[in-house]
Amino acid sequence: MSCQLAIFDLDGTILNTLDDLTNAVNYAMEQCGLRTLDRMTVREYLGNGMKYLIHHSVPEGTAEDVEEKAFQLFCSYYADHCSVNTRPYDGIFQLMDDLHENECRTAVVSNKGDFAVQTLIQQYFPDCFSIAVGEREKDGIRRKPAPDTVNAVLRELHVDRENAVYIGDSEVDLATADNAHMRHILVTWGFRDRSFLIEKGGKNIVDTMEELEDAILNG
Repeated sequence: MSCQLAIFDLDGTILNTLDDLTNAVNYAMEQCGLRTLDRMTVREYLGNGMKYLIHHSVPEGTAEDVEEKAFQLFCSYYADHCSVNTRPYDGIFQLMDDLHENECRTAVVSNKGDFAVQTLIQQYFPDCFSIAVGEREKDGIRRKPAPDTVNAVLRELHVDRENAVYIGDSEVDLATADNAHMRHILVTWGFRDRSFLIEKGGKNIVDTMEELEDAILNG
């Protein structure tokens, strides 16, 4: 069965956002008088959304009002600095061209705040994706690994889940695909190692863009 739609995670899958996210976290920590984090620690906290990221970045026992202040500072700083060091992964543009040539549409579903998703997609991938959706829990749409955002994209684009695939780099993306009852592909160039993905139950894991293209189009 041909793939009609490839839905991509954003951070760690199509864009390397780690340095800008780390800088934003540490700006918030410094402004709140808290200790800063190294990039590999921040990497471990990515994938579950910005609230999760800040909750795990502040020291255990941090007062709720301080944590909320850190979150607001993070969002404000990141909104203005989300593309300083962020870069698309090598080969991603060729992959998109090849998928479109094979009549496979593309979309983005991310746990990143929707404001940042729209900014980054517009800057790096204008006119590339049929739809891009970020975290919208304030609208009653649960974030990944709940299937809500994926299901919304499938409905919007009128694609059956049997004809789509979800692509990401983390255990959150694996669980999202499982909860949406659709095929998954996990990439190893993002924020989780291959051994970790295997441990979490990943079955379809790729190491290169060429392998990813083959896995999308040929299953």
